[in-house]
Amino acid sequence: MFMPHVLVVPVGTSVSFPNADPFFHNVFSLYNGKRFDLGLYEKGSNRQVVFSREGVSYIFCNIHSEMSAVVIALRTPWWAQADDNGLLKIDNLQPGDYEVHLWVEGVDSRHLDRWTHRVHLTDGSQSVGSLTVDPTVLPSGHTNKFGGPYLPEVGPY
Repeated sequence: MFMPHVLVVPVGTSVSFPNADPFFHNVFSLYNGKRFDLGLYEKGSNRQVVFSREGVSYIFCNIHSEMSAVVIALRTPWWAQADDNGLLKIDNLQPGDYEVHLWVEGVDSRHLDRWTHRVHLTDGSQSVGSLTVDPTVLPSGHTNKFGGPYLPEVGPY
């Protein structure tokens, strides 16, 4: 498994993908953020990727369908992940106008765009409001790097 599952980094950050498992991995991303394919690499190996542009990169292993992660590269220091109760907090915001964007893993950006909104914070502002995600837009799975289904796993490795 990838740890952490979701990682938010500033644009230009290098992220390591070490292989501590006793079998090969093939880490890749074909999505809007950083597109890459690290090829097969063995236990004890480490590969790195520089997330050089803003965007969301869904990360998978082409051998193990259950492995997935997300790297979100941002140009802003103002972001937060919701806690188990769905609440989030961003410290040190100054009064002013902001645009709030919502990201939910696996949800198409066309659905997410409708939750984007502008807020005006004044001295003492404590909230940018609440957002609710329609569960019917949540994803059901992913394909391998060739766009097809994963082959059944055979073991032991």
